[in-house]
Amino acid sequence: MSYFILGVFTTLLILFMFGRLKFRSGHIIERAINRRLSSGPYILAVGGGTGLSTLLRGIKAFTRNITAVVAVTDEGGSSGRLRNEWGMLPPGDVRNCIVALAENDNELRKILDFRFDRGELSGHSLGNLLLLAVTEMCGDFSRAVEQMNHLLSIRGRVLPVTTEGITLMGRTHEGLNVKGELEISKHGASLHEIWLEPVNAKPIKEVLDAVDDSDVILLGPGSLFTSVIPNLLLPDFAAKIRNSEVPKIYICNLMTQPEETQGMNIVQHLKWVSAALGCVPDFVIVNSDPIPEDIIESYKIQGASPLYLDYHQREDIKSMGCVCIEAPMALVFESPTEGRVLRHDSQKLASIIFKVFRKIEDD
Repeated sequence: MSYFILGVFTTLLILFMFGRLKFRSGHIIERAINRRLSSGPYILAVGGGTGLSTLLRGIKAFTRNITAVVAVTDEGGSSGRLRNEWGMLPPGDVRNCIVALAENDNELRKILDFRFDRGELSGHSLGNLLLLAVTEMCGDFSRAVEQMNHLLSIRGRVLPVTTEGITLMGRTHEGLNVKGELEISKHGASLHEIWLEPVNAKPIKEVLDAVDDSDVILLGPGSLFTSVIPNLLLPDFAAKIRNSEVPKIYICNLMTQPEETQGMNIVQHLKWVSAALGCVPDFVIVNSDPIPEDIIESYKIQGASPLYLDYHQREDIKSMGCVCIEAPMALVFESPTEGRVLRHDSQKLASIIFKVFRKIEDD
């Protein structure tokens, strides 16, 4: 990889972002918004992938006191290549969350998500290379992420759950051992147990401190075995959350994931999260919006199906001591690369979360 090209792009981006943020910082309206957001509750959001970044885009409209804790077990695409070639932690999910918390995430996303299509840089996104450059400058991935948090003046902060090189491990019901995020994803529906190696990996101090500072803890949405649960497999982090007295909310996905959670229902998702955490979350948020038939058929071809509750699941969740909240929060939109896709509606989801939080406070 050309250090010259990487350096040029890094310098240009830093200068561009610094100039833009400096110009905006004097706006009276912006200062008023920042004061309101600064008085919001402290949110700890745990996960990774598209699900976590979708959540962050919604809750940043209610508070800037956000800490996003991101899994670092990604092995695919640009992140996997940088992990193998440079020995750095995978930057992709961290980048997506930083963009989601930016003041103008659409504008920033176009820049940081720009993907090279030829030469040595083919397949890499500019944001991943920027994180690589800052990591090389700082000598530490967590410090690099903190630098990015400050540089882009995001609403909140993003933290890797650990700076140790960890690998996701699992064992199926048939006794087959599987290693790595990609293999875990392929065998998710048949998994019997899941763990990290090394088993004694430690979360960074800032992650543990964020639990102490939080008013509510959000788990998900996101890939069950490869985004949400990996964070909870660090014993010290899981224990810290488990012993916290603040409400813990699990946000269930809208659909099952091909291979990873194929054939699983909402109760099974909740039981896996509870097993990793060591306790049952206080609340689970589930979509009640009807999903258009064309979307169901499109996802069905890939092996995914809608996650809805029925009477028996509601009773099972109740017997677990968890409060189930059903609300409409599905959004269908046209993606330039994927066609019509289904995601959580960021604003609706955030509104539900803060309604739950306010009700808890009032009680």
